[in-house]
Amino acid sequence: MTDEALVTLLREEPERGFPVLIRQYGGYVYTIVRNRLRDCAAPEDIEETVSDVFVQLWEWMQTHPEKALHLRAMLAVIAKRRSISRFRALTGQPACEPLDALLTEPQDNAPAPDESVQLIESVRALGEPESEIILRRYYFGQSSREIGDALGLLPNTVDQKLSRALKRLRAIWKEEPNVYE
Repeated sequence: MTDEALVTLLREEPERGFPVLIRQYGGYVYTIVRNRLRDCAAPEDIEETVSDVFVQLWEWMQTHPEKALHLRAMLAVIAKRRSISRFRALTGQPACEPLDALLTEPQDNAPAPDESVQLIESVRALGEPESEIILRRYYFGQSSREIGDALGLLPNTVDQKLSRALKRLRAIWKEEPNVYE
């Protein structure tokens, strides 16, 4: 199911849409959370954090019913931030800001949500396997070896492709005057 159709289903019939959402994106969210928490959390904590991601998406959709929603991008942002919050809770570090505050007020030079979506679209424009390599490195936190194993590439090939992709991404962003300026 396409993201647009899934968003429509979630808004019109959430009791049917959420099982589809979880089937379609559960593994994606789990991978992000597991890669961030695997060194400090029990499996139950990881599963609870994954559940929290979907609950937080639901709450956001309830408070922003007419806003455009890029599911993959939003789930990645929520998963990353919930994982950081859970990590801090488990390790005794200070808690994170709520998602709504982070989405409305950029923190520590972080991109605004619209800029995050632009960045994700720019990464997608790189094509495969470069976009997959960037996603796995910076969202999932995987090493070159892990990425290479998943994509059938040697680790040094992954590093080369990542370097070239980042150069192309910088060039794309330099051409767009509205981004980060």
